[in-house]
Amino acid sequence: MRKAAVAAVAAAAAVGVALLVRRQVRESKRWGRAAAVLRDLEERCAAPPARLRQVADAVAVEMHAGLASEGGSKLGMIISYVDSLPSGQEKGLFYALDLGGTNFRVLRVQLGGKEGRVVKQECEEISIPTHLMTGTSHELFDFIAAALAKFVASEGEDFHLPDGRQRELGFTFSFPVKQSSIASGTLIKWTKGFSIDGTVGEDVVAELSRALDCQGLDMKVTALVNDTIGTLAGGRYDDNDVVAAVILGTGTNAAYVERANAIPKWHGLLPKSGDMVINMEWGNFRSTHLPLTEFDQALDAESLNPGEQIYEKLISGMYLGEIVRRVLLKMTQEASLFGDDIPPKLKIPFILTTPHMSMMHHDRSPDLRTVGAEMRDILGIQSTSLKARRLVVAVCDIVAKRGARLAAAGILGILKKLGRDIPGSDKQRTVIAIDGGLYEHYTVFSETLESTLRDMLGEEVSSSVVIKLANDGSGIGAALLAAAHSQYLEAEEEEPL
Repeated sequence: MRKAAVAAVAAAAAVGVALLVRRQVRESKRWGRAAAVLRDLEERCAAPPARLRQVADAVAVEMHAGLASEGGSKLGMIISYVDSLPSGQEKGLFYALDLGGTNFRVLRVQLGGKEGRVVKQECEEISIPTHLMTGTSHELFDFIAAALAKFVASEGEDFHLPDGRQRELGFTFSFPVKQSSIASGTLIKWTKGFSIDGTVGEDVVAELSRALDCQGLDMKVTALVNDTIGTLAGGRYDDNDVVAAVILGTGTNAAYVERANAIPKWHGLLPKSGDMVINMEWGNFRSTHLPLTEFDQALDAESLNPGEQIYEKLISGMYLGEIVRRVLLKMTQEASLFGDDIPPKLKIPFILTTPHMSMMHHDRSPDLRTVGAEMRDILGIQSTSLKARRLVVAVCDIVAKRGARLAAAGILGILKKLGRDIPGSDKQRTVIAIDGGLYEHYTVFSETLESTLRDMLGEEVSSSVVIKLANDGSGIGAALLAAAHSQYLEAEEEEPL
């Protein structure tokens, strides 16, 4: 009897051990499959220096092509008609209107010339009611003009407008526009949730001016710009060596100062300054040298604009978190990363944003508790192992660093076009102004971008290339451009870019 019991216990123990071994083998295979997905991602996202140089060369080639003819390049290379940037000597009271999304901002600034600089500035943000985003053009611009009139009415004694002068406004309009002069441009299409048929093909400055007249507001729009050109203007005001501006936020774009005689498609008179600001619209860049994965291809195919904005879909804040979600979903499908069942929320596109990704990537706690909290709060995954959390961080690292390295290659392309990428005896200082939440708040991204650019330029050239964080280019930059293109400027006061 006792022998039978011992045998039963031994058999049960053997079964237990066998089950444990089987579970361990299954676990080992599971983690092996997850690791294989990670390895494949790492290989396909690889952006070694040789590939980055190919990307930079391709950017420079597309820049040349876009300057030669309209539609000749994947880059827009749009002539902005901004031929004079702020010099720092501007004086007076100037306004800015920044319309680029569901909110708009109005801003006023008192400039005090070389010594006083920005004497005082005030800003107000206003939400656009949802119904106006799909209403009529008149309704939208009347609402904006009424808010602007109210803001002007609150002008305090610290702001001074010389007698007999109109107030002047810089208008940041961050939607696709075909510009025909510094202060006119027709809307190509609405984006970002706006859909107002009556405005497409119309001059947005004329629409705003009509609404301002209806409010009895004596104000002239002297500059129509986008946020990237505003950033360039704000950067130049702070530092005379700024030659280009890059936006790295939800979206991405770049603008730079080009010699007007190097723009074959420019058929007008050469500006007195000899220079012209070019809006690159670089988000639409694409090249066979870009390291694309199955996740990027699927994201693009399912997007509202398949085949377009490929570069933007690799490097901007709108998409980085979504790429990570897609990778984690595959790991879950193939390796049960978060248990046997796929968490329902993990299937929801864009539920994992880039700010969430950044928080997880920057988690320095030994048990990666921030990663665990984000998985729970965003994706509804109540429990995650440390091993799974480490895999999540590794995915974030690969996706973010690929984006940052490719952004650095884009900047190198601009420097190549300007001839600022080669060692020279003059040691000319070159400054790139960068704005946007992705660059400002995602430390791993910004540090990777800067170190990659340094490595590719080499020690000698990189010692004279500076990347500066620019703040609020789309606001104060527009006011500064209004000042730089003021109707009251004497022709002889204009300075070259």
